[in-house]
Amino acid sequence: MRNIIVTGCNGQLGIEINRLLAGDPEYHLINTDVSDPGFVPVDKKLDITSIDDVLAFAREVKPWAIINCAAYTAVDAAESHLDLNYKINAIGPRNLAIAATDQKAKLVHISTDYVFPGDCPDPRTEFDPVGPRSVYGITKLAGENFVRDFADRYFIIRTAWLYGEGKNFVRTMLRLSETHDRLTVVNDQFGSPTSTRELAKAIRVLLPTDNYGLFHGTCEGSTNWAEFAAEIMRQAGKKTEIVPVSTEEYQKINPQSAPRPHYSILDNYMFRLTTDHRYADWRDALTVYMKDQGYAAD
Repeated sequence: MRNIIVTGCNGQLGIEINRLLAGDPEYHLINTDVSDPGFVPVDKKLDITSIDDVLAFAREVKPWAIINCAAYTAVDAAESHLDLNYKINAIGPRNLAIAATDQKAKLVHISTDYVFPGDCPDPRTEFDPVGPRSVYGITKLAGENFVRDFADRYFIIRTAWLYGEGKNFVRTMLRLSETHDRLTVVNDQFGSPTSTRELAKAIRVLLPTDNYGLFHGTCEGSTNWAEFAAEIMRQAGKKTEIVPVSTEEYQKINPQSAPRPHYSILDNYMFRLTTDHRYADWRDALTVYMKDQGYAAD
């Protein structure tokens, strides 16, 4: 049985990794997080920002692979917490990369669409130039670069608009629909809503291979936030009206400190070039999620 360290095991993706792989007789998941309470039992409280702690733990459990689901993802708060973001999103992945190399283990690292400026009206491939415009994006790109520098065998997967178990856009919209007849949502930011299930399935495909490198990993198709919200309401059978507004208009209602990418569609080019794996369409993935969570209309 192959030992796999999962960091951030009680984040959205960490939970889904456990759902998908915990019952696989080939793998033994060793779950880590910064605190004990959570959906997934924590085997070890691990501070990934400490190189000594990470190396000591890796040498103790001798992982075959490390799946890094830990990250600082509060993009607005990130603007005023630069040091903390660099520690979690850059130094943490560096430490895990060093430990993976020390143990001759594979490293799966999750990154983001925010490494791009978000101003090009074409889907971005893994070969397109980056240019983050937020603290979150800058620190996540630094994490990617550290993984490249220090890991011998790695899969970097950039994803976007992720939702699963925990706080996310789908749950926020459904919660607000309970007390609001109308919800204002931006319609000039475009991307590909992606379920943690679809991302976890792709990780499972890559893990046993030597197909290392950088990948984009999002559901197929694209939409904007207002259309996404409307589809959530439709599938849930909710009557709440979605009022589309521009980012500029929304900023006047609910100011956000971090700039959002206006065009954030990732092309899963490397998956198409090097594997037979295909992600589900975003609407189909949402339908599966809504049914699983008990949100779908009868």
